[in-house]
Amino acid sequence: MSQRFFVESPIGEAASTRLVDSEAQHLAKVMRAKLGDEVTLFDGSGQEFTGRISAIGKSAVDLEIVQRRPIDRELRNPLTLAVSLPKGDRQKVLVEKLVELGVTRLIPLDTQRSVAEGTPAALARLLRQVIEASKQCGRNRLMEIAEPLTLSRLIETTAAAELRVLAHPAGGALSALSPSAAATVAIGPEGGFTDDEVAAAQAAGWEIVAFGPRTLRIETAALALAALLAKQ
Repeated sequence: MSQRFFVESPIGEAASTRLVDSEAQHLAKVMRAKLGDEVTLFDGSGQEFTGRISAIGKSAVDLEIVQRRPIDRELRNPLTLAVSLPKGDRQKVLVEKLVELGVTRLIPLDTQRSVAEGTPAALARLLRQVIEASKQCGRNRLMEIAEPLTLSRLIETTAAAELRVLAHPAGGALSALSPSAAATVAIGPEGGFTDDEVAAAQAAGWEIVAFGPRTLRIETAALALAALLAKQ
């Protein structure tokens, strides 16, 4: 049984752990697990564990930890994407693919033309999608879902980032980017960043880049830049 399961409580050096709620339901009822079955577990700490089922209850599954493996599947250099969130199911696509590409942190970006809010409920949904995508792609650390920031606050708090990139149609060529030790990327809303926002980023030393003659959706632009910078 090779499917991965996320444990909410840190496992550390504990001899046993417990799956609860949807993870336990999936293992017990969907996977029809039996006592003695072994599964792969992760808790977001960077380690991967083999757990052997020792008890199956109505809403919990207990497991004995039989092996620990420090498996690192993260990017060599941190990559942060600050994105003005799209509406509806497009957020799920955005998060799923950013997790697969190895992005370190996603910051919901509040701009003058943003249309979707990073409410506590929305952030909780995004985190759940991070967990599901991590289970599928094999990451043992969760992509961080940060608190929303305005563009001005993002500019202030990323002064030490080695590469800061803002996507805008009037920017330079993507080929001019030189990935470095850390990168922060800003993607605006459907209506784009305002001239004042672009000017503020440029004045602070951000690279302004364009994608060519075609207008991309938010998630497409975010994934394109993430894929480019994930090669570092």
